[in-house]
Amino acid sequence: MKRREFLGIASWLLSWPYAARAQSQVPVIGYLSARSQGETSALADAFRKGLGEERFIEGQNVAIEYRWAEGQYDRLPEMAADLASRRVAVIVTTGGEPSALAAKAATSTIPIVFTVGGDPVKIGLVESLNRPGGNATGVNLLTTAPESKRLGLLHELVPDTKIVGVMIDPNYQEAQAQARELREAAATLGQKLVIADAGNDKNLGSAFDTFSREHADALLVAAAPFFDTRRERIVAMAAERRLPAVYQFREYAAAGGLMSYGVSLAEGYRQVGIYTGQILRGAKPADLPIVQSIRFEFVINLKAAKKLGLEIPAMLLARADEVIE
Repeated sequence: MKRREFLGIASWLLSWPYAARAQSQVPVIGYLSARSQGETSALADAFRKGLGEERFIEGQNVAIEYRWAEGQYDRLPEMAADLASRRVAVIVTTGGEPSALAAKAATSTIPIVFTVGGDPVKIGLVESLNRPGGNATGVNLLTTAPESKRLGLLHELVPDTKIVGVMIDPNYQEAQAQARELREAAATLGQKLVIADAGNDKNLGSAFDTFSREHADALLVAAAPFFDTRRERIVAMAAERRLPAVYQFREYAAAGGLMSYGVSLAEGYRQVGIYTGQILRGAKPADLPIVQSIRFEFVINLKAAKKLGLEIPAMLLARADEVIE
């Protein structure tokens, strides 16, 4: 064997333990979602984009362990405990309060970066918005705050509606607040509501049966991660019953729903990626203020309106951020 070849092999053998150690030290992110993988693939991409802005690339210098509850909140505590037992560097929680609360219950030491729709202070995730304290920080997507705004938009579109059916997930932490806000808004508008609980697949059909029985002639689907995982089914059932409906995210309108009003989810998930990267670099969750979404989007689907025989008022179209034709 030539001396140069021997030195090359010796150098590789000496460097191998270091390379193995370096590979084993790649930080691992635990990604816990109340939603499902397929319907949030674009949002996971937005998260990885934010992570990339902090120079962390999945498969290169960071690994990600994914857990998807698919709208079944009772699976989250076990999934969170599993991630905590693996001693991941950070736990990212998406899909709202159920994921964040499960992670918070599983660990008081591993950093957590969350997305929630309601007030993270009120539910005990952080001490304050500016100084979260503890091991958690993240993004307040304000998904539940615009419920009254959604009802108002629906009233503008179909002002002669006598009864609006409201679908609420009773298992979602913000359900009572959502119902209260909608009742107050309906009283101001002089609008009658029929509120139906739908926290599982069976109750989705039952809710629509309730709306039919009570002669609801429009629909508002309140914000909830469970509904997001059943988005296409809900949109199809509303179309089958010819109910003009308003939803929380653009994805519903893109799936054939009539209209949506809510935050830009992609921007929120990107911010979660940025915060996660900063924590991997040494930042403490306690020092990272809660980011609140400020970009809302109003989307109208003209194809859905045509199928329902509705003409969208020009003033409403002019206010839309996006019109799907």
